[in-house]
Amino acid sequence: MTDDYGRHRVPDDAAIGTLVTSPAPGQPSGRPVRRRGIGESVRTVLRGVGQTLVTLGLVVLLFVVYEVWVTNLFAHAAQHKVHTALENAWADGVDPLPGSGSSGIPLGEGIANLWIPRLGRQYVFTIVEGTDDASLEKGPGHYVGTALPGQVGDFAVAGHRVGKGEPFLNIDHLRPGDTVIVETLKDWYVYTVLGDPKTGNLATPDVNGVPGREIVDPSQNQVILPIPDKPGAVPDPAVKADYYMTMTTCHPKFTARQRMIVHAVLTSTVPKQKDAAGKYTSTMPPAIDALYSAVGV
Repeated sequence: MTDDYGRHRVPDDAAIGTLVTSPAPGQPSGRPVRRRGIGESVRTVLRGVGQTLVTLGLVVLLFVVYEVWVTNLFAHAAQHKVHTALENAWADGVDPLPGSGSSGIPLGEGIANLWIPRLGRQYVFTIVEGTDDASLEKGPGHYVGTALPGQVGDFAVAGHRVGKGEPFLNIDHLRPGDTVIVETLKDWYVYTVLGDPKTGNLATPDVNGVPGREIVDPSQNQVILPIPDKPGAVPDPAVKADYYMTMTTCHPKFTARQRMIVHAVLTSTVPKQKDAAGKYTSTMPPAIDALYSAVGV
């Protein structure tokens, strides 16, 4: 293109670096046409995927916060309520435990206190009746139909491991020979975790073939039989080895794929003292306090 003097002239648009093209149908004249390349499409898709993953990550994080921390707050409040109710009942001389069996105890009602020296002096939970969801959100729950504290057979208790109060969070810390204490209105029952205290082997069985700890599938209910893992076996009230306590919880932590089972046997009973008014006192006697000193707490 030349000007009026025959000199070559660069179009004005080209002079400022703008590509001049013919307008596409339906497009205003003078607007450049941009065609999206494959690279830009890929970047758009990846950006969308990234935003979706971030959103999902936040949802998962919020779920974990709720399951671990928020449910713990609710569970601790519920545990405090049942613990206070049990202590008040004891102060009035009322025992929620019947003389035998477990019939007649309302689900979710506190029946005894659980102390585990290995887990520290601050560790104490009120055991409630029942292992339904509502009961276990208040604290460790007694399997309905199993023995009561101090009775022949198997006093079986379930508890959450992570969240919802997590009473059995560190149950895997228990060693052979460790004590588990169950406090009732009238007595302190001392159970001892099975296994070999000399070697620390929790798998070593007792005279009935019951180990200190085992990992099982959730369907294996025989772990809470009167003689654990022994279908048809009948415990003998005259045999000290037939007074069991079994604790069950989820395994591994943060999953419900399996169950961790800890078995203990009753080794001693310490009667509670009475005060001047003739009521049982919950003051921890020296024999029980000594169990904490034995593990250095």
